[in-house]
Amino acid sequence: MTRARMWRWLLAGLLSTAATLAQADDALWALLQKGGQVVLVRHALTDPGVGDPPGFQLAECRTQRNLGEEGRGEARRLGEALRARRVPVAGVLSSPWCRCLETAQLVFGRAAQPQPALGNLFGRPEREAQQVAELRKLVRPVQGGNLFLVTHGSTTLALTGVSPATAEMVVLTPEAGGGFRVAGRLRAP
Repeated sequence: MTRARMWRWLLAGLLSTAATLAQADDALWALLQKGGQVVLVRHALTDPGVGDPPGFQLAECRTQRNLGEEGRGEARRLGEALRARRVPVAGVLSSPWCRCLETAQLVFGRAAQPQPALGNLFGRPEREAQQVAELRKLVRPVQGGNLFLVTHGSTTLALTGVSPATAEMVVLTPEAGGGFRVAGRLRAP
């Protein structure tokens, strides 16, 4: 195969993959527009670091790792995408960590109800089994829109097996018997 032919073949494959992903995204946005989904949203980008500083306090945002300006923009873009696509919102719950509460405020334009089951599991493996059991109770059929759960990557991973990027949504479709299936993942453009 000539070099030019190989590049055409690779480009055609990339374009085909991009078109397939765009169709999958369109289908997922349409699912959200119908409502009835539970959507895990990882908080937006924070100041550099991993986890929280030693001795942090949930009641004191200044002691935590918080959103940076880039993260605030990321959260605003997600909110704009949800509004532009007229995605109905039945409710918003959030981890009590400040970066999640601020993400929820910026995305949805309103304060979210803090929910301990959405708290950060990073560095807290002893909490995982109990917290995932509590999280599963939140994934239930929803009327009048979608239920948005603003949380952490570690928490989303523990529940779904998906490790989302910042400000990425993991869409769950509740199923009979208390289960769910992962319908897909979306990021704001």
